Amino acid sequence: MLLLEQREQIVHYGLKLIQSGLTTGSGGNLSILSPQDNLIAIGPSGMDYAEVRVEDVVVVDRGGKVVAGERQPSSELNFHLALYDARPDITSVVHTHSVYATTMACLHWEIPAVHYLVAFSGKKVPVADYAVFGSPELAANIVRSIEGYNAVLLANHGLVAVGKNLAGAFNVAEEIELVARIYYQAKSVGRPVLLNDDEMDVVTAKFVGYGQQDSARSKAVRSSGVENEPKK
Repeated sequence: MLLLEQREQIVHYGLKLIQSGLTTGSGGNLSILSPQDNLIAIGPSGMDYAEVRVEDVVVVDRGGKVVAGERQPSSELNFHLALYDARPDITSVVHTHSVYATTMACLHWEIPAVHYLVAFSGKKVPVADYAVFGSPELAANIVRSIEGYNAVLLANHGLVAVGKNLAGAFNVAEEIELVARIYYQAKSVGRPVLLNDDEMDVVTAKFVGYGQQDSARSKAVRSSGVENEPKK
C-alpha cells in the first residue's frame, strides 16, 4: 500500500485527537508529507475518527491530485498543500478545534508568553485572519501568519500546528492548548504577567538540550522544530 506507514500514523493520531480532547467527531485534520515520494497522506473528509481505517486515508500529489484512496481528502487540503510549499522545514500538519485555543481564536487574541511552553510555537501564537474553511483565502492567511512559528490560531475556527514529523506537530498542538487554557484562566481572575523576549530567548535555548535526550518529550521538542530560533 502506498505510504502505508504515513497512513497508519494518520489513523493513530486521528484517534489521539479525540482521546486528548483536541477535537470532536470529524473536526480538524492531519497530514504527512513524504519528501522522498513527493506525496502527502491526509485524512478523509467528514469521517468520524473512530471509523477511519488505513485504506480511508487519502494520498495526493503536491498539486492535490488523488493518487491513492477512494475517499475525498480533507476539505482543508488547500492549506496543507500551501504550508508544505511555504515551509520546507516541516513534513506534518495538525489542525484542531481544541476548546481553549479555539476560544482565543474566536476572540482574535494572540496567545502571548504567559507560560514558557508557548515556546513550542515561538514567542507567541499569532492569529490568522478569518476566511471560510477550505478556501484559498484561508490557506493564504495561514501561510502568512505562521511564518516563523510552529502554531497559528485561525480566527473563529481553531488551531494549526506544524512539525518535522507528526508526533512533533501533535505535541505542539497539545502544549499550545495547555497554554491557551492557562491564559484563559489567568485572564479570568486577573492580569497575567508575561515573560519578556529575553526570558523567552533563554527558554528557547534551554529547550534544545532539555531532559533526557532520548526521552519522548525531548524528541518531540526537537521534532517540532522548537529548537530553531523563533520569530521575535
